[in-house]
Amino acid sequence: MKKQLLSGLVAAALTGAMALPVHAQNLAIVNGKPVPKERAETLKQQVERSGRKVTPEMEGQIKEEVIAREIFLQEAQRRGLEASPDYKAQMELARQTILIRELFADEQKKNPVSDEEIKAEYDKFVAANSGKEYKASHILVEKEEEAKAILAEIKKGGKFEDIAKKKSKDPGSGAQGGNLDWAAPGSYVPEFTEAMVKLEKGKTSAPVKSQFGWHIIRLDDVREAQLPKLEDVKPQVSQQLQQQKLAKFQEDLRAKAKVE
Repeated sequence: MKKQLLSGLVAAALTGAMALPVHAQNLAIVNGKPVPKERAETLKQQVERSGRKVTPEMEGQIKEEVIAREIFLQEAQRRGLEASPDYKAQMELARQTILIRELFADEQKKNPVSDEEIKAEYDKFVAANSGKEYKASHILVEKEEEAKAILAEIKKGGKFEDIAKKKSKDPGSGAQGGNLDWAAPGSYVPEFTEAMVKLEKGKTSAPVKSQFGWHIIRLDDVREAQLPKLEDVKPQVSQQLQQQKLAKFQEDLRAKAKVE
């Protein structure tokens, strides 16, 4: 009796030990159908690719999402929806989207952006943006007569900032008393730039006409251009170059393709 009981316990223990790895592979069993853990891992990776960190709480939500999908999937299969033309068409589009995404990811992996390319792009940026920056303010109106009247008011002691808030047609700078902040001279239309760079610090221009209307410009300050260091913008430069490379890859494939 003892031997039989002992044998039964050993057999049960062995059975449990052999069954454990099978259950360990599954996230759950839904209506008798195993749900592999890989589904949750795939969903987790998608969340991480979007830049979000997967917390323990989120892992629980992912598990519930995978189980819910299996429940809904089983019901859709029970109704025979897999055979519908609409489902098949959408599946083909999804297959194409996923495969194309994998192609682009593979191309980026095989043709990464190098540090040398990032440095060269940064140097081009520095060359194009070096020089002086101007801190200016302006008041924008529609007619020359209005601009002349405003200039006369300023010369009589009227406060530039108060007038800008009341009369400027530029909603962005007007609310700030006409302040345009620091900018390279090339940021403005040519007429504005030409008048601004001729001004002495603290001086106000005569009315200047541009495509936007009539400007009264005041030069508040001038400094050497303040450019970010390479280390501070390296991720953005790298991303921009990756997008450029991917765009060229797509263009090259289109150019080589024979389309009839």
